Amino acid sequence: MSDTGSKSKSKATKNRSFIYDLVLISISAALITVCSWINIPFGPVPFTLQTLAILAVMLTCGGRRGTIAILVYLAMGLCGVPVFAGFKGGVASFAGPTGGFLIGFIFAALVYWLMEKLIFKRLMTSTVKTWIFGILNSVLFEIVLYIIGVIWFMTVYAAQTGPVGLATVMSWCVFPFIIPDIIKLVVAVVIGERAGKLVRY
Repeated sequence: MSDTGSKSKSKATKNRSFIYDLVLISISAALITVCSWINIPFGPVPFTLQTLAILAVMLTCGGRRGTIAILVYLAMGLCGVPVFAGFKGGVASFAGPTGGFLIGFIFAALVYWLMEKLIFKRLMTSTVKTWIFGILNSVLFEIVLYIIGVIWFMTVYAAQTGPVGLATVMSWCVFPFIIPDIIKLVVAVVIGERAGKLVRY
């Protein structure tokens, strides 16, 4: 085969791969949006299926495509598209006390992607190991998200309303969500383990 033929085949393969990634990322961003709309008002931070969708996407599509899907989702919200809980969107969603959880998705996803690339991916050699390391990386994702979300909430709330203690913020933003988040995490791992087999890397 000539060099020209090889280059054409390589370019066609890259184009198909790009389109495949684009479709997966678009579907993932849409799924995160729909799950964000399913919410129950629960104090300052609503209960949604947003993290379930995000973790399922990360576990199914991988850290790279999952992170890009989150960025697409957040970019739509930043532009005013009502993709967040309560059909909200715009800069105000990021500027409020709960905006740290939206911003936290980016950093949590980057940490997930890094850990997947450096450690977890090579260890997921069986169904059991996929479950174990999928759960561990998802727990790490949640921890990073909680830390950023709580710090942001305390900072913005103090600026807008007045100082608030860490224990109070934890009782608003963390403690009520621990058990639901554990359930969502396990469900996401189940989805990711099964759906991941259908996704091309």
